[in-house]
Parts: sequence; structure tokens; C-alpha cells
Amino acid sequence: MLTDSPDPELLVSALPRPEISQEFNWRNCWYPIIFVRDLPQKRPYGFSLYDEPLVLFRDAHGKFGCLQDICPHRTAKLSQGQVVDGKLECLYHGWQFSANGKCVHIPQLSAGSKIPHNACVKSFAVTEKQGIVWMWPGNAQAADEKMIPVLAELDDPKFIKTDYLLDLPYDQSYFIENVIDPAHIPINHHGKRFKREDAQALEMEVIDVSSQGIRGRYRNQQTNEPWIVLEFIAPNLVRYAVWKEQGLFAGAELYSIPTGKGKCKILLRNYNSVLPWVKKLQPVWIEHCFRHILLEGDAELIREQQMQIERLGKSMKELFLPLKTSDVLVIEYRKWLDKYGTDLPFYQGYATSNLNGILQSLDIGDRFTRHTQICNSCNRAHQISNRVKHSLVVTAIILAAIAMITENYQARVFVVTLFILSLTIAFAAHKVKILLERNYVRQYITTEK
Repeated sequence: MLTDSPDPELLVSALPRPEISQEFNWRNCWYPIIFVRDLPQKRPYGFSLYDEPLVLFRDAHGKFGCLQDICPHRTAKLSQGQVVDGKLECLYHGWQFSANGKCVHIPQLSAGSKIPHNACVKSFAVTEKQGIVWMWPGNAQAADEKMIPVLAELDDPKFIKTDYLLDLPYDQSYFIENVIDPAHIPINHHGKRFKREDAQALEMEVIDVSSQGIRGRYRNQQTNEPWIVLEFIAPNLVRYAVWKEQGLFAGAELYSIPTGKGKCKILLRNYNSVLPWVKKLQPVWIEHCFRHILLEGDAELIREQQMQIERLGKSMKELFLPLKTSDVLVIEYRKWLDKYGTDLPFYQGYATSNLNGILQSLDIGDRFTRHTQICNSCNRAHQISNRVKHSLVVTAIILAAIAMITENYQARVFVVTLFILSLTIAFAAHKVKILLERNYVRQYITTEK
């Protein structure tokens, strides 16, 4: 009986759970594609769902269109094309398609000729909710926007949110396992706002399990801190909510999309009803750099964990040695996949799996390709830092030349000062550019006697 903390239902918006049946169909779900703020404005955006290539774009009225990423003419990728007057144009021969996948223009047709009826592309239901673009891979007629896991607090202007997205070189299930595992944080993320000394036994409880997901909570056994409520909302959301004093809230929405076998994209949204003024003024790209450190600190470990399990050819049940003071939620999620995930194109449950062949080891990739080039804020910071760097290097060269030919002492001192200042700012801009391109390198703890 839970009596020493607020009712979990009061801590986080309840998810509608229409239990018509206990079957889970992965196609009849909404999948997050990208934050609206990060969607390219003048070109199509290519992505994938379970290795199926898809493309997203806006038509002339701002309506989203989501199509299979293949031109029916000669199978070119439509995501490599362009948007012309609100129509998606294949870059190979110029065939154009509307948001519903209908071909509306073929340049090579003779005057008066009709466009072939089968010159079309499969389309999918797509919509926007709370700043995220969502797509429904199943029958568009069955798409119900009420099934999108919205959070009422995010519509409240007093809640401040920060958004972050990243491509990861491991399966979506490993990402979900990682983020519902609070026990790893003090150890794996030591020195990044966390300390190894804080690792301790956790009190964990599973409140509810259904085909729609898992609801649980946890807290430290040795302190009197409030419960942290955690939900896995199938198939792609982990939700944290923390109750604070005086009715204040903080939490995180961790969305993910299984882009393919052994890889996924995550969309992370943190929200808080109280945020220090310094945080409000802080550029988004600086906050993203902190997120990089956390996610990149996990990336190599999780990728190797995935490959290790695949290499050994045994189930997690045979390989894991779980503790009830740290692993309850992780094991519950893997068992959920055993029971409800058998319809997924590939999955790794606790006792069963359906991988359809061997997973290939993926390169982690650099920070630029996994995040910066698709993040509106970081991409802009990268372009500005690059321009500032090159401009000031050229300026420094010119100032050095002027200093060498200037005879007046005071004028030379002034020019040399400007030269040093230009190089200093150019160096700082270079460091920012590198920060937005290169991965975090773990600093291992050493003990000296």
C-alpha cells in the first residue's frame, strides 16, 4: 500500500489506456519523427522506421506529407530531391508529388497526356502535437490523434522545456532499458553532476503493466526523497516525473524511433516549472553539449552490450544477474517485450527474441552527423563559429602585415593588440566548432597510492 507519497496519478498526466485487447500492433501506433523546430524549411527530411525509408515535407499550405522514400519512376530516393511550390520533386527526372503521394507533374509527358494512375507513392498519416511531428505507419483511416502520448503540463506556459535529438548506434530497446535504469547514473556518469559515492540500493515498484506499457516508480532507500514516477508508454516513450515541494514539477519525456536494426533516433524533452534565470539565458547549444556528454558516455558501453549478447547467442535471462534493488524496471521492460513485442520486426526480450539475422556493428559516428547537422540551434552555432573563425584568422593575418609596416610605436601596439584579440576569438570559435563536431572522450578514474 502506497501511503507515504503523493498519488502517482497526481504526479504525471495519466495516459488513456483503452484496453480493448491485450494485443500490441506496432503499426497502429504513433511514432515521433522530429521536433518541428529542427525540421528543414526548404528541403525534404529523410528518415526511416524499422529500416523502411520514408520522407517528410510540407506542402504549399504548410501541411505535412509523409511518403515512402522511393520514386515510382526509377526508384530514386525522394529525400534527395527538393520541394517546389509545395510539391516534392524527384531530383532525377523532376516527377512531382503532393502530400498524399499523388503524382501531379511529369515533365517528360507529351502535351495532353495523362499521368499514369499508378505513378504514385504510398503515403502515411502524419500530424503535429506539442512541437513534435508524428507519423502512423498503419492504415491511415485508423489513425487516432488521441493516442499520441501528450503531456498536459507541456501546454502550460509556466513549464519551460528544452528539446534535444540524437542518432544512436544501438537498438531502441537498449535505449529504453538504459533510461529506465537509474542505478547506472552515479557510476557511469561520475563527474558530470553525479558522484560515484551516491550509488546505493534503490526501492523500486511496478505499479501497472499492460499492452500499453509499464508504470513504476523508485527512490533511494537511505533518504527521504520523494518517489520518482516512471512510465514506459509503448512503443516509444519513457516519461519521468518528479514531485517537488509546493506543488512544483520537473520531468523528462524521452521519445525514440526505431530507425533500423541496431539503431534508433531519440527526442529528449526536459521540462520544469521553475528554471534559474541563468538557464533561461543560456543558449540551447550549450545545454545540448551537456546532453551529449551523458548520451555519449553511454553509447560505447551499450553498443558493445548489444553486440556481446548477439555474439554469445544466449537470452538475457541466461546472461543477466539482476538485483531487486536496481534492475526491477529493466527486467520488467524486457519481459514486456517477451509478452507483447512478438509482433515487432525485431526485438530482444528477456527470454525470447526476434532479430531476423545478425546485428551489424555500427560506428558510433561523430557528434556532427548524429546531432549538429539536424539540430536547428547547434547547426546555426556551428555555422557562425566557422565563419567567425575564418574571418578573424584572415583579419589577424592582415593586422600582422599592418603591424610590420607601421612605424608609429603607439599605432603598432594598438594593431598588435587587435591581432592578439582576433586570434584569441578565432581560437575560441574554433573550440566551439570542434565541440559541436567531436564526441565526448571518457576520462577514466585512476587511483594513486
